[in-house]
Amino acid sequence: MTKSPAATLSAKLLQTPEIQAKLKKIKLLLLDVDGVMTDGRIFWIESQGWTRNFNVKDGYGLKLLMAAGIQVGIISGGKSKDVETRASFLKVQHVFLGDENKTIALDKIIASTGLKPEDMAFIGDDLFDIPVLERVGFSATVPHAVDPVKERVHYITEFEGGNGAVREVADAIRKAQGHGPY
Repeated sequence: MTKSPAATLSAKLLQTPEIQAKLKKIKLLLLDVDGVMTDGRIFWIESQGWTRNFNVKDGYGLKLLMAAGIQVGIISGGKSKDVETRASFLKVQHVFLGDENKTIALDKIIASTGLKPEDMAFIGDDLFDIPVLERVGFSATVPHAVDPVKERVHYITEFEGGNGAVREVADAIRKAQGHGPY
């Protein structure tokens, strides 16, 4: 399968000295859920409630990132059992759910970890993600994000949310920091 010209451009952007310098500093990757860890669709299951589809490759990418010593966190305006279960299964260190003011969660993470915002990356896709995207050292979004988000980030992933976008960024951080070619 050949990459599209846009995908090749995305891959080249990740290799620029400016982006590589940002990725080398990352000690914590923060993620939005709907539209980033998932494709944004939710499903109602009668006995369970709302549920989402998560990508196994994204999850494995997060496991590899954590094994390389990079912390992972989730900041989501929604709160549901399936997200809590996924975060627990992946052993995500920082989980903040249920508040659309994501800067509150970011400030708590800064206080608890002692990390600076420039040592953090965040992937978000909607308007309430912008305050966090503008504070972190590396910001990314997905191709289907709203335009105001796309205009403010360092990088737009080649892959869609819920279909490899998280893995793409996780692998780029690992590679920039010398944790393997794959």
